Amino acid sequence: MLYFTIFKNLMQQSTPHILMIKPYGFGYNAQTANNNYFQHSDLDASKSEITSNALFEFDGMVEMLSRHGINVMVYDNKETLTTPDAVFPNNWISTHSNGTVVLYPMFAPNRRKERNPAVIELLTNTHHFKANKIEDFSDFEAQNKFLEGTGSMLLDRIHKIVYASLSERTSQELLEKFCNKMKYELVTFQSYHINSGEHLLIYHTNVMMCLAKDYAVVCLEAISNDNEREVVASSLKKSGKVIVELTMNQIGEFAGNMLEVIGTNNHSYLVMSSSAFESLTEKQKAELSKFSTLLHSPLHTIEKYGGGSARCMLAEVFLPNENT
Repeated sequence: MLYFTIFKNLMQQSTPHILMIKPYGFGYNAQTANNNYFQHSDLDASKSEITSNALFEFDGMVEMLSRHGINVMVYDNKETLTTPDAVFPNNWISTHSNGTVVLYPMFAPNRRKERNPAVIELLTNTHHFKANKIEDFSDFEAQNKFLEGTGSMLLDRIHKIVYASLSERTSQELLEKFCNKMKYELVTFQSYHINSGEHLLIYHTNVMMCLAKDYAVVCLEAISNDNEREVVASSLKKSGKVIVELTMNQIGEFAGNMLEVIGTNNHSYLVMSSSAFESLTEKQKAELSKFSTLLHSPLHTIEKYGGGSARCMLAEVFLPNENT
């Protein structure tokens, strides 16, 4: 109870409570590949080998986080055999300190099955979090309008700012609706990466940007419009964040796909994949280490075939808890 009470009194940009979904059906998803250029379809392993490797990587991530005092709640149910991207729950659900759960419209039809009331029941019935309101945007799928959770949006929860890179999966209209309902300001831009010589829209904002309490890790180079780049940098600086810049090559190694979490004794950890960690320069590691201990775990299979990394696997839980 003391752990919850200490956390409750802090400014909550980051959380010690993480929801993860065990990926029994993990594999390459052709329905997401047409605008996720971080996925690779060169299947050099069987489906069973890919799934087995992903489960091993998942378990390694859970063990690492738990060892550092992070409260990891795993939804472990083999119904995820039919959802190849279930390992990325942050795209369909977000939770908020006022007790609100937000459900999001998903681009790929086979990802829409991931929205599962049983996952919310795990949080409320088993772990005693309080959810007093559900905001459901999923009906917009019928209009081909999408907003994929904290993949599409980076939330500065302290200053109530949403940062979002517009794409086929991140609708301006739905961003405005979210901000209106949740009382956030909105900073939008477009970001690009290079694939086979082409400059293509980045599908999710959290591929090129990470927001922590005291710093932001961002590839400003990916924002080609000078005015948009300046607006993003200015907003981050105004909110007191130190900017640690990434290169285009580093976001290709998922260095933008990081998440700050809180562990034992309210210690800050920055979680990433081993590929992301190894892509960082010593100077970048030193700068980030002023604020957070860097944690990394190998996620090669999940990154290669899923096109997402550590941050995508971690759905933050900010709901009030009955134990406080």
